[in-house]
Amino acid sequence: MDKTEFIKACGTFLAIVNPFLSLPVFLAMTTGMTQAEQRTLAFRITAYAAIMCAIILFCGQEIIAFFGITINQFRIAGGIVLAHIAWSMLNGGAIASHQGSPQEKAQMQDLSGLAFYPFTFPLVVGPGTVATIIIYAANPAYPDGKFDVGIIVTAILLILLGVLFFAARIGKVMSDTIRGITIRLMGMILLAIAVGMIADGFKAIFHAA
Repeated sequence: MDKTEFIKACGTFLAIVNPFLSLPVFLAMTTGMTQAEQRTLAFRITAYAAIMCAIILFCGQEIIAFFGITINQFRIAGGIVLAHIAWSMLNGGAIASHQGSPQEKAQMQDLSGLAFYPFTFPLVVGPGTVATIIIYAANPAYPDGKFDVGIIVTAILLILLGVLFFAARIGKVMSDTIRGITIRLMGMILLAIAVGMIADGFKAIFHAA
């Protein structure tokens, strides 16, 4: 993966995982926890996310192939999912695919079970993250795709760990206005990337036809 594509991939993963999007949800759902409990939860979320991303990175292509789905079909579907998420970010709306539906949120009573659901899945490793990992890792133009994606995902998860570990402090400094601007900026970047994924998918399918 050349430097330009590597930077583009970094932007894609940063926009889709978006640690700062997880921050307000994390703070809201850990109200009443001690700082030590919050930090323990942050480590567990990061560990679960790393395990899920590793499984997707090394087995994702085989999983979609098992269902008879080509990478170009998955690229179009993944682009549509990313576009939907990006549109919600641009409009300041809730992202059900990443944050859970209102019905699912209402059922979240046990804080000890939050490390995996909804924080790891679907907040951090949601449909958009899954699609992005598989698409970038499977691109034949990137001979070291899996290695590069692994490095990028590891870096993003370390950022996530830092944000959640210091969530209480960051939450006091980061105003709602700054959060809104950050989310919309990431949404615009993600939408542009999603359009490119969809266009590349259609181009490859029609070229092969």
